Amino acid sequence: MDKIPFTSSGLEKIKSELNNLKKLERPNIIQAIAVAREHGDLKENAEYHAAKDKQSFVEGRITELENVTSRAEVINLSKLSGKTVTFGTKVKIIDEENDQETVYQIVGPYEANLELGHISIVSPIAKALIGKEEGTSVSVSTPGGTKNYEILSIEIIST
Repeated sequence: MDKIPFTSSGLEKIKSELNNLKKLERPNIIQAIAVAREHGDLKENAEYHAAKDKQSFVEGRITELENVTSRAEVINLSKLSGKTVTFGTKVKIIDEENDQETVYQIVGPYEANLELGHISIVSPIAKALIGKEEGTSVSVSTPGGTKNYEILSIEIIST
């Protein structure tokens, strides 16, 4: 099985979600199913079917997160040099066409959140940036065509 890279804070968030699902959500759903059963005929019981659907989703998510945490590998960011873009670095880039600056942190696939500026290490832009130094220009193939960026700065983020 392949290891899944994580920052230490990212893995803690996944473990917290897993704990919440097991200790809070699962018992609440079991209780909701029991209450819905008391209402009689299960064939036409919307509460029962909704609770069973939620149970199915939660159990699937628990299985997924247990698999992910068993394969998780926390990358020690303090050992990175910061001279090139790597997992865990925060990189400021500028679009060479419109001079728009963007800051991204390169994280594992389960930590990606574009609203927070966290992009997955397997995303096209991260793949183009990995291994490059400040001042380097990179080309990224996007659905809208090729975009060219220049790396303005690279920073190691402590987690």
